[in-house]
Amino acid sequence: MTDGEILIDVKGVAKHFGEGETRVDALRDVDLQVRAGEVVALLGPSGSGKTTLLNVIGCILAPSAGKVTLDGETVFDRQWLRHDLRRLRLDKIGFIFQTHNLLPFLTAEENVAVVLHLAGWSVEKGQARVRELLDYLEVSRRAAAKPALLSGGEAQRVAIARALANRPRIILADEPTAALDSKRAGLVMDLLRKLAAEQEACIVTVTHDEKIFDRFDRLIHLRDGRLADA
Repeated sequence: MTDGEILIDVKGVAKHFGEGETRVDALRDVDLQVRAGEVVALLGPSGSGKTTLLNVIGCILAPSAGKVTLDGETVFDRQWLRHDLRRLRLDKIGFIFQTHNLLPFLTAEENVAVVLHLAGWSVEKGQARVRELLDYLEVSRRAAAKPALLSGGEAQRVAIARALANRPRIILADEPTAALDSKRAGLVMDLLRKLAAEQEACIVTVTHDEKIFDRFDRLIHLRDGRLADA
């Protein structure tokens, strides 16, 4: 366990959909803390609440009960305490998905730069940050290529660059290696571990990919909306 500061603090979080006989309890009284530098996996069968929990942490879904604190700021306590959730996500959270979700009409570097534009960075500062990230992720030689011309590994690294562009301290990944072979999956996870350590960020990953389990500091299992360390 890392001794870094707590970046994700979820207390008593519940989430249900529907009411009465059709009610589904997706999360039940979940407590979770993740610290800076830590890389954590969320495991469990389909319907166990993994993606729901990721969406609650990512301020995409409002909990039905509980409290969510991100990077020292309580953002939900019976209601949203931040009204501009888009700004909150831009400032604090990076998302990585199973598929890269790059905009097909933009080049690799433009896909990364668009996040910085939305965050209000100057063009000059944004361009420097894009170059820094693409160099760091060893994909700068493909900066002018559009997604259709990138390999799967290259596209995923560009997607990681986009997720990291605004220096978020919380990175949420939903099956980021599912479409990759064992070698590329290992490289992606090694990279995420390096980023967590060097940038004092935390990473929470939903995965079924057993070949990367040894890359995590903790494996956390969800069953029927309840959470327990494994």
